[in-house]
Amino acid sequence: MSAVTGQRTLSFTGERPAEPGKRSDEVVLAISPAFADFFSQTIVGLSHADVIRQILAGVEEQEVAARCIRIRHSSDLAVVAHAAARLSGSGIGIGILSRGTSMIHQRDLPRLSSLELFPQSPLMTLETYRRIGSNAAQYAKGESPEPVPTLNDQMARPRWQAKAALLHLKETQQIRKQDRPVEVTPEFGELTPEALGT
Repeated sequence: MSAVTGQRTLSFTGERPAEPGKRSDEVVLAISPAFADFFSQTIVGLSHADVIRQILAGVEEQEVAARCIRIRHSSDLAVVAHAAARLSGSGIGIGILSRGTSMIHQRDLPRLSSLELFPQSPLMTLETYRRIGSNAAQYAKGESPEPVPTLNDQMARPRWQAKAALLHLKETQQIRKQDRPVEVTPEFGELTPEALGT
């Protein structure tokens, strides 16, 4: 599947069963059922292509490897992020939902706990996603980074609640409960003028 994101495209290809990682210097990024598939943007219109680019760039800046997996059996952020951590050779994973909500998780933590949680998707920026990737990579190296600073807007919840609920409903409709996690390869592209109809 391919998501069109302005001038960029993002596809996740080469699906194969997700296996536990053997590298101690890796972070696993888990995407939710509808990410860059049914949806192509976060709740505030950040392209999924740009979001994934930034997270992976943050990981790579720390000289840590990254793998991507797709979770189809749940749209619960804690489940998505914990699955990433359990499959990561370092025990560190990142989960992200289509609307942009994110979490850094660790394999030996309870599912509903996490290292860092980013619940207010309307306040997420591309810089925040890059720092999430960087922090996850630092955890993977055994370091203790300063938590990524997040904005807090008490009005964000009431202002975005209806749209968030609708996006969650649509994401949940993409669930396939019997599907196991699959490892995927992100492929970034640019739209040609022909594809844009110009």
